[in-house]
Amino acid sequence: MKTINRIGTLIERIGRKKRILIYLFLSVLSVLSVSSAFPSSHFPADTITDYYEVETIQMPKGLTAETDGLAIMPDGRIVAGFHRGEIMIYNPKTKVWKLFAEGIHDPLGIMAISNSEILVMQRPELTRIKDTNNDGVADEYLTVTDDFGLSGNYHEFAFGPIKDKKGNLYIALNCASSGAGIFPEVRGKLDTLGRPGRMYSAVPYRGWIMKLTPDGKLHPYASGFRSPNSIGFDANGNLFAADNQGDWLGTSKLYHVQEGKHYGHPASLLWKDGFPHVTPSKLPVKMLDSLRTVESVAFPHSRIADSPTQPVLDNTGGKFGPFAGKMLVGEMNHPYLVRLMLETVDGHIQGACAPFLVGSGLQKGNNRLAFAADGSLWIGQTDHGWAGDRGIQHVRWKGKTPLELADMKLTPTGFALTFTQPLDAVTAKQLANYQFQRYYYEYHEAYGSKQFDVKPVPVTSAELSSDGRTVTLKLAELKAGYIYELELGKLRSTTRQNLLNHLVCYTLNRLQRNTQANP
Repeated sequence: MKTINRIGTLIERIGRKKRILIYLFLSVLSVLSVSSAFPSSHFPADTITDYYEVETIQMPKGLTAETDGLAIMPDGRIVAGFHRGEIMIYNPKTKVWKLFAEGIHDPLGIMAISNSEILVMQRPELTRIKDTNNDGVADEYLTVTDDFGLSGNYHEFAFGPIKDKKGNLYIALNCASSGAGIFPEVRGKLDTLGRPGRMYSAVPYRGWIMKLTPDGKLHPYASGFRSPNSIGFDANGNLFAADNQGDWLGTSKLYHVQEGKHYGHPASLLWKDGFPHVTPSKLPVKMLDSLRTVESVAFPHSRIADSPTQPVLDNTGGKFGPFAGKMLVGEMNHPYLVRLMLETVDGHIQGACAPFLVGSGLQKGNNRLAFAADGSLWIGQTDHGWAGDRGIQHVRWKGKTPLELADMKLTPTGFALTFTQPLDAVTAKQLANYQFQRYYYEYHEAYGSKQFDVKPVPVTSAELSSDGRTVTLKLAELKAGYIYELELGKLRSTTRQNLLNHLVCYTLNRLQRNTQANP
C-alpha cells in the first residue's frame, strides 16, 4: 500500500500528458496481471470448433465420391455406396478403402447386416449383397423385393431400408418429375391419369412409404410424399420422413409417418385403395387439404433447411455431446446439420428445429448420417446434380459442453427453453434477448410458398429456474397453425460461455388443452 501511495504522489508531480501515458501503462499492466492470475482455461471458448472436430476422409483416387448410402458394420468399418454404382468399405484404423460390390443403380440406402452382408436400396429393387467366401468381395446379389412400379423417369429415387423392432423393413419411393419422360416399357401398371403435375405418380407406388414384412410381402404403408430423402426412427420407435420443398410443399418438412395416413402431395393418392379414379392434383385444394396429415416440423426455407435428408437418432448415450436421445437431420444446401427438439402435444408430435455444427468445417451435401459405437458421427456427402459437396466427413465431440439450447417445450402461455449450461441471470431475464415472429406457409400446387401473415410476437415475461438452465417465456399470443421463429440474443452461461446458435423455429400445430385464451 505504501508503494502505491508513493507512485500516486509521483504521478501528481508530473505533467498531464505524462500522467495519461502512465495511467494507460498501468491499465495494460493490470489486465496482464489478471490474465496471468486466471489462465485461459477459466474463460471457456465459445466457437463450435472448440467442442467438435470435423475430419475430412481421403477418398480413393478416381472415385466420383457422390455418397448415396452409408452404414457402420459391426466391426466398425464404414460401408458406403456411390452414385456411379460402387459399394466400398473403409477401415478407419488402417485408412484403407476396398471395393466390395459394383454395378448398383443409385444405392441411396445401405443397412449393414453383418461384416460380410448388407442390404442396399437401389433404384430398381432392394438387394441383399453378400461375401460368401470371406475374401472381402461380394459374390452374391439377391433381390429382396422389386414389387413396385418403375417408369424409367430420372427422379424415381428409392430410399431406406430401415428396420423396426418387429423385423419389418421400410422403404420410401420418390415421385417422378415432369422435367423428363418415361420409358416405352414400364414395370407395373401404367396409369396415364398419374402423369399430370410437376411431380407425378404414373406407376405404383411412387410417393409412398412401403412396409416389407418378414414373410417377404411389400405393403403400401403411407402416401403423400414428394421426395422423402430417407427415413428414420426416434427413440420410441416412431417413424419419420423428411420431404423436400416443391409443388404442394410450401417449405421442407418432417413427418411422423403412421400407417394409412396421407401427408399432402396428391400424386400418390391414385394408388390408394378406394380412391376415385381421377387425377388427384385436379381435385379442389380444400378437399386435398382435408385429406392430409400435417408435418411435425416445418423447416423454414433458407432459414433452416432447403433440402433435408436423413433423420437419425443420437443413440450414443452422451458420447456425442449433450443432445443424446434427440434426432439430427442432414441438409443438402447448407454446411450444417439440423437438430430436432420434439414433444407430444395433445396426442400429436410437434416441435422445434435449429441449425447444428455451423462453422465447424462441415461441407454441404450432407446426405447420409451414421453414428459409430464410439459415439462419433459419419456423414456422407453428395451434390447429385444439385447443390452440395462430395465425400465423407467424420465428426467427434471433444468432451466439453457448449452453451446451446437443449430443448424447447410449449407451455399454456409460451415456451420453456432449457439450455445445456446454467445461464447468467442478468442476460437470461432481459426480454430483448427473445425476439419472436410467427408465420405460416400455404398449402397449394405451386412450387414452394412465401411466408404468410408474418407478425412479431412480444415476450411479456422471462423467468429463470432455480438451477439456471430453464427460461420460461410468456408470449403475448399463441396461435395454432403457425411457425414460431425465435432469434436469441446475447445469452451467456455462468461460466462466461456465449450462446453458439441463436436461431430456433417451433412448429405450433396444436396448443395445450389448458392454454389460456389470447389477450
